[in-house]
Amino acid sequence: MTRVLVVQNSSTSGAGRLDGWLADAGLSPDLVPGEHLPADLAGYAGLVLLGGGFMPDDDARHPWLARERTLTSQALADGVPVLGLCLGGQLLAHVAGGVVTARSGETERGMCALRLLPAADDDPVFSAVRDAVGDGPLWMIQNHEDSVTGLPPGAELLVSSDVCAVQAFRVGDAAWGLQFHPEAHPERVARWDEAALSAEGVDRAALAAAAMERVDENAAQASALVTAWAEVVRSSRQDSPR
Repeated sequence: MTRVLVVQNSSTSGAGRLDGWLADAGLSPDLVPGEHLPADLAGYAGLVLLGGGFMPDDDARHPWLARERTLTSQALADGVPVLGLCLGGQLLAHVAGGVVTARSGETERGMCALRLLPAADDDPVFSAVRDAVGDGPLWMIQNHEDSVTGLPPGAELLVSSDVCAVQAFRVGDAAWGLQFHPEAHPERVARWDEAALSAEGVDRAALAAAAMERVDENAAQASALVTAWAEVVRSSRQDSPR
C-alpha cells in the first residue's frame, strides 16, 4: 500500500472519514500526532495536514508546528501531494508565502454552501468535485474564525463564498489547501461545544439539524474530493521512484 502521512494537530480533530476513503482508493493513511512527526517524508507518497484551533505559527504553545512547516516545505519542493484542511490549509498558505489572519471576521460554523470557481474545472482534484456538485453549491462543514486572507504568490483560487473568500486553493501542481472539513461527518456538529456556540449566539441544535439536511450531498462531494486527491498521490507515486 502507498503510505500517506496524516498529521494530527489536535486530539479533537481526527482523520474522520479520510481513513476509509483513502484506504478504498488504495492508500495507507498513517495518523501521527504533531508531537511525534518524523524528521522527513521518507517512505510517504502524500501529506495530509488536519485541523486545530490555533494559528499555523503558534510555536510557543504547539512546538511541533515548526517541523510540520518544514515537512510541508519539503513536500512542495519535492512534488509530494499535499492536502491541508482548515488549520492545515492555513499552514500550507503560510509556508507558501500567503497571509493567515487570526479572528479575521470570516467565522463559519456548521454546514456551508460554497461556490466552485471556473478554475476548478481544469483542476486535478476539483474537476471531480465539479462532477459531483453539478449546478448546485458545494456543501461542506466549517468550524473556524481564522482564515487565509492573502493567497500565496502564484496560487490558484478554486472555491470561494460570500462569507469567506479563500475556501480552497492550489499551490503548484499538487498541493491543495481547504478552509473546510471534508473529513468531518455532519453528525459531529451535534457534539460541538454547546456553551462556546451559545456565547457566539449560535443554537447548536439548529446548527446540527441544518447540517444533517445536506448529509447525502456532503458525503458524495467530500468523497469525490478525497478520492481525486488520492488519485493524484497514486499517479505521483507511479511517476517517481520515491
